[in-house]
Amino acid sequence: MAENQDGQEKTEEPTSKRKEESRRDGEVARSKELTTAVLLMAGGFALLTFGAWMGGKGLELFAFNFTLDRSDIITHDAMFSHFSSSVWRALWVVMPLLIVLFIAAILSQVVVGGWNITAKALVPKFSKMNPISGIKRIFSKNSLVEFVKSVAKVILVASVSFVIIWGLRADFAVLGALPLEPAIARGSYLIIWAFLAVSASLIVVVLIDVPWQIYQQNEKLKMTLQEVKDEYKNTEGKPEVKGRIRRMQMEMSQRRMMSDVPSADVVITNPTHYAVALKYDESGNAAPTVLAKGGDHVAAKIREVADHYEIPVLQLPPLTRAIYYSTEIGEEIPQALYMAVAQVLAYVFQMKQHKAGKAKKPNKIIKVDVPPELDPEQG
Repeated sequence: MAENQDGQEKTEEPTSKRKEESRRDGEVARSKELTTAVLLMAGGFALLTFGAWMGGKGLELFAFNFTLDRSDIITHDAMFSHFSSSVWRALWVVMPLLIVLFIAAILSQVVVGGWNITAKALVPKFSKMNPISGIKRIFSKNSLVEFVKSVAKVILVASVSFVIIWGLRADFAVLGALPLEPAIARGSYLIIWAFLAVSASLIVVVLIDVPWQIYQQNEKLKMTLQEVKDEYKNTEGKPEVKGRIRRMQMEMSQRRMMSDVPSADVVITNPTHYAVALKYDESGNAAPTVLAKGGDHVAAKIREVADHYEIPVLQLPPLTRAIYYSTEIGEEIPQALYMAVAQVLAYVFQMKQHKAGKAKKPNKIIKVDVPPELDPEQG
C-alpha cells in the first residue's frame, strides 16, 4: 500500500477537495496509448477520405515546382515569391489531415481526465530533478507496467502486421501487372487499410491502459486518515470553534427574539417549562404569528420581559406546548389552533377594554380546546 512520509498508509479515498486541487495542478489521468491509437486511426480515415484529393493537389504541387520560368531562377524576388507560393500550396495539401489530427488529439485528451487547462502544469518541478527520486521511478511498479505494455505493443503490432501482409501478399503481387496509375491507386488503398488494421490492434492496449491510468491517479490521490481529518478541520473548522460560533449565533438570535417580545399581544406559558409570545395584526388578514418562544431559562426571560412591559401572561399548558412544538419563530400558527388562539386574544383584548373602562371584566379562561395530535403530552 502507498504510504505517506510519516509512515501512515493512504487508505482513504480522495475527497472532492483533493481531486479539485489535483486538477488545478494539472494532475489528471491521461492515457498516451489512447492518444496514439486515436491519432493513428484518425490519420488513416483522413487519408481514406481525402487521399484522392490530396494526391491530386500533390501532383499539382510537383508540376508547379518542376515547371519554372527563367525569371524564377535568376531573380531573387521571383524566387522568394515562387517559394512562398510552394509553401502555401504544400500546407493546403496536408491541411485536411492536420485538421483531423488536431481534432482527434483534443478529443482523445478529453475522454480520459476531462477538459483541463491550467498554467501550473507548465511550472518546472525541481523535485523531479532529484536523482534518487528518478531511480525510484525507474524501478517503480508504474515503470514495470510501462515496460510490459511496450513489449506487448511490439509483439501485438508485429503479429498483426505479419498476418495482414501475409493475407495481402496476393493483392500486392498483382500490382506489378497493372498500369502505373492504377497500381499506385490500388497500392495506396491497400497500404492505408493495412495501416488502419494495425492501428486498430492498439485498441487492445488502450482497453488495458485507460483503467490502469485511472486506477494509478486514484491511488496517487488517496489520503491518510490524518489528512482527511486535517482537511475537514481546515474546511469546516475545529469542533470547539464551530461550537462557539453556534453558541454566539444562538445568543444573537435570542437577543433579536427578546427585542420582539415587547410588541407581543400576549405570552402564554406552560407555566414554567415553555413560553410563547404571540402577535396579531388586526389591520391585516394574516393569522397570529409567533414572535418568540423558548424553554426553561429562555422561557423565564420571555416572562420577565413580558412583566416589565406589562404584557398579559396566561398559563395555558396544552396550547403553549402545541404552539411551541408545531410553529417556528416568525411563522403563523396552524389552522387547527385558530379557534383556541382567537379565544385567548379575545380575552386579552377584552381585558384591555376593561382596564380602559370601556367594558366589563371578562370571564377568566379556564380551558381552550387543543387537538390531541398537536399536544405532545396528549398525542
